[in-house]
Amino acid sequence: MEINIGVRQVARELNLDIDITAEELDKLVDEAMASSTPLRLSDSSGRSIVIPADAIGYVEVASAHTRRVGFGLVTD
Repeated sequence: MEINIGVRQVARELNLDIDITAEELDKLVDEAMASSTPLRLSDSSGRSIVIPADAIGYVEVASAHTRRVGFGLVTD
């Protein structure tokens, strides 16, 4: 799933491809915001991202499904 995270006082947003559901992401963000603990995520390539809870501007789910690449079957 692709997500975009806006960080306060930073001009660029973070673009991540993570392997969790939107519900799991919502829970992680809610817990980080409620307890003022950093939001910790790992992307699909293994990078670890830590964002302070008070620096999160927004979290946007850009794409919840995987992209398909290839050719379809064409019949006459």
